[in-house]
Amino acid sequence: MGSSSSSYAPKTIYLDVDGKVQKVVFSQHCSPCDIKELLCSSSNIPRNTAIMMVDQEGALVSIDPTMPTNSPNSLYKVVPLSTPQLGEKEDMFQNVLSQVAEQFSRAFRINELKTEVTNRIAMLEKRVELEGLKVVEIEKCKNELKKLRDEMTSRGGGRVNCPCKYNFSDDGKKVTPRRDVPSYPKYTLSQETIEALKKPTFDVWHWEHNEMLSCLEYMYHDLGLVKEFNMNPITLKRWLLAVQENYRNNPFHNFRHCFCVSQMMYGMIHLCNLQEKLTLTDMGILMTAAVCHDLDHPGYNNTYQINARTELAVRYNDISPLENHHCAVAFQILSLPECNIFANVDPEAFKQIRKAIIALILATDMARHGEILEAFKQKVDNFDFTNEEHVTCLKMLLIKCCDISNEVRPTEVAEPWVDCLLEEYFMQSDREKSEGLPVAPFMDRDKVTKPTAQIGFIKFVLIPMFETVMKLFPQIEELMVQPLRDSRDHYEELKQIDDAMTEGSSFMITFRTDLKKCE
Repeated sequence: MGSSSSSYAPKTIYLDVDGKVQKVVFSQHCSPCDIKELLCSSSNIPRNTAIMMVDQEGALVSIDPTMPTNSPNSLYKVVPLSTPQLGEKEDMFQNVLSQVAEQFSRAFRINELKTEVTNRIAMLEKRVELEGLKVVEIEKCKNELKKLRDEMTSRGGGRVNCPCKYNFSDDGKKVTPRRDVPSYPKYTLSQETIEALKKPTFDVWHWEHNEMLSCLEYMYHDLGLVKEFNMNPITLKRWLLAVQENYRNNPFHNFRHCFCVSQMMYGMIHLCNLQEKLTLTDMGILMTAAVCHDLDHPGYNNTYQINARTELAVRYNDISPLENHHCAVAFQILSLPECNIFANVDPEAFKQIRKAIIALILATDMARHGEILEAFKQKVDNFDFTNEEHVTCLKMLLIKCCDISNEVRPTEVAEPWVDCLLEEYFMQSDREKSEGLPVAPFMDRDKVTKPTAQIGFIKFVLIPMFETVMKLFPQIEELMVQPLRDSRDHYEELKQIDDAMTEGSSFMITFRTDLKKCE
């Protein structure tokens, strides 16, 4: 009991406070913090001040319940600690606060910047809208002027001195500038589509116009043409949209045919590894010529233009009138700053690009087929990719191959194109008959059938041309030449069926006639 009671006895120490003796009594069960507070109060030092306690010799005395007791003759002294560490902590705290304040300030500035950018975009959109309205107003004025001109012409008896029967300046689409940003949606092409685009088997019938535009845009990016010619991507979109708008809604020579030819060109570039053999400029020329090769085609061929003495035939002196017109429209579009994909090309380099594109589009005139094929045959056995003349000849043959390559595709893709072509042929032959002009037998709905239209063309035009290209690029045999042979066999089988049916019909007519005679 004695020891237990002694453990609860208070502890007494004596302090020197400003030269006076201060007695301090505390329980041995007090915490060090309580003792420190008691010492601070006894020594007139603010609470929570960091302190230390020393004896008369300056030795440190621990501040806790176990500290040794002293007497009034050997006083302890409570000394406040200097506070540089506390100052440093305060400085650090102030720095942290400053940084937090700065971050908040930046966040508010970002919001202000976002607001400013949003306002500027709204202003730009308003300007674009106003510009678009101006274009609409200009078009309205042009249409009113055209109507007025037509009225004046009709009152004055018309243009009696011009023998043109088909006026392209009236019938054709106008090349109108588009100052707005193209609005066709951006399609994300799947990996499957990207791979299919590189092959001749690609099914062109499954795609809407906007999707075809996105595919063409992808081809230019994928081949590195956007980077090579430093094209503005928005200008590329505008150019493609202007091109699409300047293809007419013909049964065959329409924007889908343009896409078909361009996709086949893209496919041949990959299949023949042309990226390793030709320059990027050459590939840009091939692709752009393919995209533009039938711009504003009226649906009536060169034979009609020349025989009918149309405005185009007169303008181009009966020399490839359509192909010359396609070139003219192509460079009309490119002359618009907002559609000029070659705007950042050196002027001298652009002259060469223009010359090459024109040469390729003019090469699509089938009247020059024999000449171009023969020129390539003379070079193919000793072909030199460093020889400019050889490369030009190859590019001309490549665009010809792509232009008439439908039968290379699977039957279910190729056969609808034959129907489209025959529909366009029949429209022309009907018109030729009504105008008293010569009619080609292969375009006459009363004489031609699908098998007869295709067999001769495949046997004597397509297969010889593709087999010649195969000498330089053997890898095309499986994917391009063999399908042509299969297509030839398919139409020959169809012809045999047609012939058998015709023969059966003739036999029945003869049999019925003879039967009536016997009666």
